[in-house]
Amino acid sequence: MLPEACVANIISFTSPADIFSSLAVSLVFRLAGDSDFVWKKFLPSDYKSLISRSTDHHRSFSSKKEIYRCLCDSLLIDNARKLFTINKLSGKISYILSARDISIQSNDQASYWSWSKVADSRFLESAELIATDRLEVNGRIQTGVLSPNTRYGAYLIVKVSKHAYGLDLVPAEISMKSGNGRTVKNIAYLCCLDEKKQQMKRLLYGNREERMAMTVGMVGGDEKRREPKGRNDGWMEIELGEFETREGEDDEVNMSLTEVKGYQLKGGIVIDGIEVRPKSLN
Repeated sequence: MLPEACVANIISFTSPADIFSSLAVSLVFRLAGDSDFVWKKFLPSDYKSLISRSTDHHRSFSSKKEIYRCLCDSLLIDNARKLFTINKLSGKISYILSARDISIQSNDQASYWSWSKVADSRFLESAELIATDRLEVNGRIQTGVLSPNTRYGAYLIVKVSKHAYGLDLVPAEISMKSGNGRTVKNIAYLCCLDEKKQQMKRLLYGNREERMAMTVGMVGGDEKRREPKGRNDGWMEIELGEFETREGEDDEVNMSLTEVKGYQLKGGIVIDGIEVRPKSLN
């Protein structure tokens, strides 16, 4: 039987998923798998800063494993404007930038946007669009706060209210600009297709949707209609694009959604924020 310190050193080179599985092997594996030596290797290097910036920064922890589990449960940081979390099995980092932590055009004008607490939101406030013909949403993140050598996706988290209008007629432009200066653009709709409503709009507007889709699509979008997809938390998400992180690099990534070319009055979309998570966790 190997000594506990030796087992701890070996399993520290595996993954959190492997460690959780090994706990049932023997008492030695269980003791090694609970050690601070092992779990410190899976904590982000800035975990102390993250805890100090959290809304629960006075909380005390008895072990590094307890800290890891806390981060897996998610941590509100930076005056509750961001949500940090670690995937329990992979140890990969994700962030959600709240609606207050991203840039939304005219968000301080009450005639355009309404701010309120939404029942199933993670944050104190979400933004609901009242009316506008120009929608611009921008977010940014440094790759240095994410897991290295990982492909990430960025997702705008939204809901569509019962009184929404003008969201499915004209597509929005989505873009992702990575640290190397490369910008990838595409198009996406703000809500899912309602065939009955589409038939009525075709009668009223003719082929305006097709004309505007061609206009916006000139930025380089694909032919497949991109729509919001359901999430497990009751919200919907629009994928804005993807990027890769590299070991030792700390580049700024900019992600955006804009609809400014169609001059289409719209309202009723609720924005909770932008999630940046590893693509392998989708």
